[in-house]
Amino acid sequence: MSHAHSSHTEGDFAASVKSYIVGFVLSVILTAISFWSVMTQHFNHATTLWIVVVMAIVQIVVHLKYFLHLDFSKEGKLNTFSFLFTALIIIMVVGLSVWIITAANELMM
Repeated sequence: MSHAHSSHTEGDFAASVKSYIVGFVLSVILTAISFWSVMTQHFNHATTLWIVVVMAIVQIVVHLKYFLHLDFSKEGKLNTFSFLFTALIIIMVVGLSVWIITAANELMM
């Protein structure tokens, strides 16, 4: 009876778990920073808004790197470019839809 060999080793599994743990810790820290800036009202409204937006963008990058494992390594380039193309199409569809709806609303007024 032959045994099927998996292409994944224990080192891959440990690296994957480490990646998930690092991503989780970074996500919790970024969320805590945003939550703290809103709840303490230590900053004015505009500064708080910028803190939350910047933390959200950084958190998106953390999720893409540590949870979706998107990177520009030799193996990950195809997945990364596929994701970027999909994101571009979605942004274009949503953006152009908002533009069309806004233009139609202005013509109706």
